[in-house]
Amino acid sequence: MSRAIRKQLNSVIDLMEQANKVLEKNLLKKQVNEEELTNLLSDCQDSAVSMGNMIEAVYGDDTSCVKELEAYCETLYQTALALSHPVDRRERMNDLKKHVKRLRRVFNQEIPDKQEVVFLPYKASMWDSLESIWKAADEDENSDAYVIPIPYFDKNPDGSLREQHYEGGDFPDDVPITSCDDYNLEVRHPDIIFIHNPYDDGNYVTTIHPYFYSRNLKQFTDKLVYVPYFVLSGDGIDESYVLTAGVMNADYVIVQNEKEKEDYTRHFKEHYPQIDVSDKFLPLGSPKIDKVRSVDRDYAGISEEWRQRAEGKKVILYNTTVTSLLRGNEHYLDKMKEVFELFQGRDDVLLLWRPHPLMESTLLSMRPDLYETYQNLKQWYIGEHIGIFDDTPDMYPAIGLSDAYYGDWSSLVWLYKQTEKPIMIQYFEEDKEDEE
Repeated sequence: MSRAIRKQLNSVIDLMEQANKVLEKNLLKKQVNEEELTNLLSDCQDSAVSMGNMIEAVYGDDTSCVKELEAYCETLYQTALALSHPVDRRERMNDLKKHVKRLRRVFNQEIPDKQEVVFLPYKASMWDSLESIWKAADEDENSDAYVIPIPYFDKNPDGSLREQHYEGGDFPDDVPITSCDDYNLEVRHPDIIFIHNPYDDGNYVTTIHPYFYSRNLKQFTDKLVYVPYFVLSGDGIDESYVLTAGVMNADYVIVQNEKEKEDYTRHFKEHYPQIDVSDKFLPLGSPKIDKVRSVDRDYAGISEEWRQRAEGKKVILYNTTVTSLLRGNEHYLDKMKEVFELFQGRDDVLLLWRPHPLMESTLLSMRPDLYETYQNLKQWYIGEHIGIFDDTPDMYPAIGLSDAYYGDWSSLVWLYKQTEKPIMIQYFEEDKEDEE
């Protein structure tokens, strides 16, 4: 339970104690105003029911707190029946005091003072942007951490939603998953929510479920934190990365270094000069860098099949991106085929092709005329056993297994640099229509 909700429930118990003082002062009189006392008893019951419902929503109904609240409500009812009997009133008053005292004790025992931290990834392949933060929260005895994968949709060229995806089953085995249907953000109001999707409805290819847009999540937490799903060179950042809904709505944004903080702050102030962002951008690094520095050929995530195919060979990680495909169109696909032919049949080197996870969705949405050509090329690559085809959500097996990088400029390049392995950027002839 979040500290915000815990504080709220503690205040309910405080009100019960205050109500007991008022009741005691009046119930011990010879003559009582039964109507006023009945109303007060009814208010106490409403508060107890509301508190019980909130506890049940988080912990279920089999708790000592709920049982004590039920007993308290029964005593309130019996007190109302005893208003015209002075002796019974005194006994019921003593019972009410005991109930509230016990409630305070079992509440502190069953509902410890911990912060509730929620992580809302949508693609398993991007979990690395949150993983090291989650591990720290999960190991913190003063925190309860929840990983709640959220659904997302592909988009049609006209912006309408296509099929829904949910990748809760694709996360690492050591990550306990909570279904978004089993966690009510509005009721539980977690202390911190971490997100890695900044676009809300501003992405042309995909969109997370609208319920989880950052502008909505702000209502459900005291601290909304955006952690970028990418890493860059560290030499600064373009305005386009800053002017997104997630950056705007987040209370805090994790950035790579002081230079990025300066750029984020400058771009943000140019458009929103009235907003104080002195504490908004935190130069704490990136969980992705934490992860990549820890992987090599011994990385547990590398499959036995990959290890066998790579034995005795140099492995080249071939990374193809959405941006380059949209820029190059048919020329880009031709370049990919040339690369595949170059590695076909080699015994000394193995190509490990990893297309961007959104490659096919992007083609369907923005280049549907190229979709079939791409599919044929992919099936030829796989069918001819030219190399390893990697469409897994986890890119770190490919990074750990490979000896060098070849492919497009992307955030993966900056990440790969952390391994200190060789990097070569591919060249292709761009679509002339796009150059004009």
